[in-house]
Amino acid sequence: MRAARHQKKKPGAAGLAVFGAALWALWAALFPAPGQPQTRTERSITDALGRQLSVPHPAERVICSGAGCLRLLTYLGAQERIVAVDSIELRGSPLDARPYAIANPRFKSYPLFGEFRGHDNPELIAALDPQPQVIFKTFAGRGGDPDQLQTKTGIPVVALEYGNLTYARKDLNRSLRLMADVLGQKWRAETVIAFFDQVIGDLQERTRKIPRDQRPSSYIGGLGQSGPHGLQSTDPAFAPFVFTHTPNVVAPPAPQTPLAHATVAKEQIVFWDPEVIFLDVSTLRLGAGANARDQLQTEPAYQGLQAVRAGRVYGLFPSNSYNQNFEVIFANAYYVGKALYPQRFEDVDPIAKAEEISVFLNGGPAFEALNKQFDGLGFSRIPIR
Repeated sequence: MRAARHQKKKPGAAGLAVFGAALWALWAALFPAPGQPQTRTERSITDALGRQLSVPHPAERVICSGAGCLRLLTYLGAQERIVAVDSIELRGSPLDARPYAIANPRFKSYPLFGEFRGHDNPELIAALDPQPQVIFKTFAGRGGDPDQLQTKTGIPVVALEYGNLTYARKDLNRSLRLMADVLGQKWRAETVIAFFDQVIGDLQERTRKIPRDQRPSSYIGGLGQSGPHGLQSTDPAFAPFVFTHTPNVVAPPAPQTPLAHATVAKEQIVFWDPEVIFLDVSTLRLGAGANARDQLQTEPAYQGLQAVRAGRVYGLFPSNSYNQNFEVIFANAYYVGKALYPQRFEDVDPIAKAEEISVFLNGGPAFEALNKQFDGLGFSRIPIR
């Protein structure tokens, strides 16, 4: 009589179903989906200043203090959780070009909790009904001290580093993850960070193999920074140039970390003589003769610039308005690529791409409306002669 062979039993459908259910339960516990009920608890976090804080989790009612703070909350899809806004959301500013606010006009209907740039009013916060459970705060060194604000209001104040898309990207990622952790929205932070990576990767891949002698030297001028500026306002670390491998005449030699903003001498621009000039269209909000377009048209020193003679001056949307507009930076990068390397971007409609980015990050379109504020000069050739 043959001995019975021992056979390894394969998992049946029921076993796979149990395993799948357990895996899904683990994922749901770590990354709850939008709208899914969550058990509220208190949890300890460490903010950007290294402060240990106990916060309600998930926080359902918040306010955002400081430049760009509400923008980050909007990227996380949690803008419905605010209970009040600072003054810029109600009254705007001299350079008001914020896609997150254009896509969310209801921000104008919320109560006021303080002035913009982090100048919070503890009395107004104490009077809010409903009360916020958490205060998120960028640029904690400006405006009110976070510890004092926390003491006066009895509400935990979570300090954040805003970061940027180039040399301070880690700070940006950390802040998105910290906010999302407090909100119980970890899944969304990872989705946004992955989206940033995908966009940057697409831009870099499209332009990576372009020979150096086919990459025109470029200059960004009229860059807005706490208001509109003339041609000499620029950015040595201009992200759209970085992402498209475009030579920035202002960039310092490696390995120096560039400044986020610089004002350069007129003579230096003439010396650099860039092949292409991009203008931040917010410069047009300056008076006649002071904006970058008028300066290129009227100042004799600029008439000989090869970009002016060749008609290679283009308009970009304001990348700085109450801190950096990351969706604008990405949109501008696609237009820079389209203007300089059209064959590599022939499938891209810059405005349509910009709106796609805005819908993903802000929950709605913004660029068509934004362009109307600047006479349609965003993403266009700007006539100088």
